[in-house]
Amino acid sequence: MSNSSPVYGGQALLEGVMFGGRKHTITAIRRNDNSLDYYHYEKPVRPVLQKLKKIPFLRGIIAIIESTGVGSRHMQFSGDRYDVTPGEEETATKEEGSKLQMILGVAIIGIISFLFSKFVFTLVPVFLAQGLVTWVPGKTGQILLESGFKLILLLSYLYIISMTPLIKRVFQYHGAEHKVINCYEAKLPLTVANVQAQSRLHYRCGSSFILFTVIVGMFVYFFVPTDPFWLRIVNRILLIPVVLGISFEVLQATNAVRNIPVLRFLGYPGLWLQLLTTKEPKDDQVEVAIASFNKLLEVEKHPEIATTLHHD
Repeated sequence: MSNSSPVYGGQALLEGVMFGGRKHTITAIRRNDNSLDYYHYEKPVRPVLQKLKKIPFLRGIIAIIESTGVGSRHMQFSGDRYDVTPGEEETATKEEGSKLQMILGVAIIGIISFLFSKFVFTLVPVFLAQGLVTWVPGKTGQILLESGFKLILLLSYLYIISMTPLIKRVFQYHGAEHKVINCYEAKLPLTVANVQAQSRLHYRCGSSFILFTVIVGMFVYFFVPTDPFWLRIVNRILLIPVVLGISFEVLQATNAVRNIPVLRFLGYPGLWLQLLTTKEPKDDQVEVAIASFNKLLEVEKHPEIATTLHHD
């Protein structure tokens, strides 16, 4: 794919998939009557943020906050709509002010949830490693132990939730999302057969980003003190945005070199993690993902049709 080609990303949802470009985001979900429903959200133009997103390391933080807020809107839609009986969805129309507050609240909750989980996965391993300081003393040993606990905690969490039926279906839609992007980037027609033939793994996935935060964090921690313990805690908290910013750049770099044989292996750890966060989708799930992506392309060419979709 040429550098001038638009870059698309996506997110798996409850019985659906969201795809987004530079300006528009579209969700398609399959409702309980087997019909498809769409949601459109147009990203607001904020000149200051656009400038910040061009600054290396800082752009990753902005992108994470923005994608979390936008993703929360789409998750709210998928949760509210996929099992609504046709004809009943308009029975409780809300005032615009209340609707705006609800949407804002969902976005804020999504961002807070992300930050909370990041704090948990950052600090719990610190306490676990400190509990074994008698057997594993020294800065190097403690950082390696801490990183090991963090990795175990991450993998265990993903494995456990992947076994639940609901999350398994979400992970199937995650696989469908990747397959559609891979098919599009291979310049193949978006048919179910072509999409299913693609890999369910992708270098630009957020799952890879999560793993890179573990790896990057380990190296960053070597540059700050681990003693006394209270300072170690403070360092871990203050370094969260630093680790996120560097990890984003690493993710971008691995995606940029994925077609270079001697360098593509740099992204393999993230791809391996995706074996947990994606599942092979069924044909009907792929159909939803294709419908979502095609609708995004359609809206980008003809923005006026977005008014016919559910939107904010």
